[in-house]
Amino acid sequence: MEIAAAPRTNPESHLHPSQAEDDAAAIIREYGAIEYTIDEDKRVLRKIDIRVCIPMIIIYTLSHLDKNALGYGAVFGLQKDYHMHGSQYSWLGSIIYLVQLVVQPLSAWALVRLPIAKFVIANVFIWGTGVACMAATTSWAGLMVTRAIVGAAEAPISPAFIAVVQLWWRRREQTNRNMFWLMSSPIASFFGAILAFGIGHVHHGITPYQSIFIFLGAISVVLTPLLWWMMPDDIKSARFLTQHEKAIAVERLRANNTGTKTSVWKWHQVKETFLDPKTYIWGLMLFCTAIPSSGFGVFGTLITKGFGFSDLESILFQMPIAFVEGCLILAGGWVTTRFKNRWIPLLVVTAIPMAGGIALRYVDRGSLGGLLASYYFVKLYSAIQPLLYSWGNSNAAGTTKQRTLGAILFIFQCAGNVVGPQVYLDDEAPIYQTGVVTDVCCWGALMFLTIIMAGYLKFLNKRQAKKRAAIGLEADVQDTSIMTTQEAAAYNKNLEATATAPVNQRAYEDLTDFENPEFHYVY
Repeated sequence: MEIAAAPRTNPESHLHPSQAEDDAAAIIREYGAIEYTIDEDKRVLRKIDIRVCIPMIIIYTLSHLDKNALGYGAVFGLQKDYHMHGSQYSWLGSIIYLVQLVVQPLSAWALVRLPIAKFVIANVFIWGTGVACMAATTSWAGLMVTRAIVGAAEAPISPAFIAVVQLWWRRREQTNRNMFWLMSSPIASFFGAILAFGIGHVHHGITPYQSIFIFLGAISVVLTPLLWWMMPDDIKSARFLTQHEKAIAVERLRANNTGTKTSVWKWHQVKETFLDPKTYIWGLMLFCTAIPSSGFGVFGTLITKGFGFSDLESILFQMPIAFVEGCLILAGGWVTTRFKNRWIPLLVVTAIPMAGGIALRYVDRGSLGGLLASYYFVKLYSAIQPLLYSWGNSNAAGTTKQRTLGAILFIFQCAGNVVGPQVYLDDEAPIYQTGVVTDVCCWGALMFLTIIMAGYLKFLNKRQAKKRAAIGLEADVQDTSIMTTQEAAAYNKNLEATATAPVNQRAYEDLTDFENPEFHYVY
């Protein structure tokens, strides 16, 4: 029987009942040191994937379907019917992110203090209702109000899911799990295009875009009870795990050194987040990612319509690229996990839409094949965000710091999402030169920041090794959280025989990455 051996630890060390400790500490105290087989590890992981990952995929798909509803509506004459002029359509795209920028601090607090799953699913109901109500509006102002409601409800979703992935999976597993729920973007693009095409062929008493708003909003509302039943808030409250399996679920996360969660808000972790240079580098990286993402998200169908296609054809042409996006996202996740490297795959994936943007700006407008190929290359920007999320959320510890960092990063992202549609100037349609050039510059800046971040994280790991040596811990210890289960078991067995001090002693004390010398940064 193959044992997934844990590194030598003292389960009682540093663990005292306290309101401030990690929720997992209570489970560790109850079970003490636990050994489990690789088969048990796989069984628990499979259960978690089914009951946690699948609801996340459904929710994020609904989020993107509802977010894309505006783009589908624009193809069916929304701007003309609402007598929009100037930048009014751009503001319909930006208002969601402007509202999200404002509510992110409150969302960060709620993600610490409230049950995560229930909070998220309540927001699904709210945004579904908001999207359906868009069909009842009769003016641009009415659309702005309903879009603002949708934006406020969607604000906590991405930060919440990043927190959920940190709570349930080892760091090696986190990239692929982030890829799975972020795959919902191309899934939504593919099936959303089919739905919009089908609804656009139906002729009845309301406009096609009203039908789209009602249908997509209703899906979110109807699925809310099922999602409420399926998705657990945390390991401690998971009904689908036995007590022994909960202990395994906690112990397999020890090497992460990020803990699971606590409901106590810690202001010193907030301060550390604001003083951490990583916060601002990650923020700028997400800002550079968000500008092209939101710009093409709002104007993509209008750009293809400008190639000379009909309303329905411009929607259908979103489908092939959605499939390619999905393949690239999965490939990026596989490469990152297989080679234990984050920054090089991100550079490669960023270079693809950058090349497409340059081609789209300069290709002959009479070359339909060249225009479509360039546009499809640009649309592959969707693979950037999953890699960036996975990299960023692996490099912070402490519940309050993680949630605060998530809020700050999404403020940067929301700021980019607000700017994105604004650089697509109405009088430059259908080429939108300013928007395309701005996007290319953003991708170039992202590549530069990626190199800077990789170098900084390497420096931090060297500093962590010196900290460990100074307090009598093993300095040259490898990060088993990014190894396979078999690799980690073999390494831990060897470490137990040779190490002079236990490792990962303070994994569940809700320490930040700066406070815990055993934390490893991944790059």
